[in-house]
Amino acid sequence: MKKLLIIVGIIFLFLNGCSKMYNSNEVSLSEVNEELTYQMGVVEDVKRVVIKDNGSGLFVGAYTGSVLGSMFGKGKGNILSTLVGGLSGAFVGYKEDKANGEELFIKLDDGRRVVVIVKGIDIKKGDRVRLISNGKRIVRVEKV
Repeated sequence: MKKLLIIVGIIFLFLNGCSKMYNSNEVSLSEVNEELTYQMGVVEDVKRVVIKDNGSGLFVGAYTGSVLGSMFGKGKGNILSTLVGGLSGAFVGYKEDKANGEELFIKLDDGRRVVVIVKGIDIKKGDRVRLISNGKRIVRVEKV
C-alpha cells in the first residue's frame, strides 16, 4: 500500500509540474523589477498547433518510470519491471510534454497584425487580448 501511495504521489507531482499556464498570475523571477510593455488587440483567427517536446518530458518520464519500476519484482523480474517502467515513463513523459497550443492571429490597436503561439489558455476568435512583452519576446498573453 505504501508503494502505491508513493507512486500515485510521484505521478501527480510529475503531471502537475508539466502544465504551463501562460495566462496565470505567476511570474518568473526574471520578470521582477523589469520594465515590460503591453499592447492591446483583438484575435482575428485561432489555429490549433502541437508544440513539440524539447526532450525534457521524455527524460523525466524515463527516469521516473525506471525508479517506480525498480520498486517491483525480484531478480530478473525487477530488471524487467525497471525496463518496462522506464519505457512506459518515457512514452508518457513525451506525450505529456508535447502540448496542444494555439497560434493566435492578432490585430493590434495600432493596426499592425502579429502572430503569437501560446499554450495553456483558451482564447477564441473575437477575444480582446493584452500582449505583455519584454522587447521582442512575448512574456504573456491575457484575455481582457
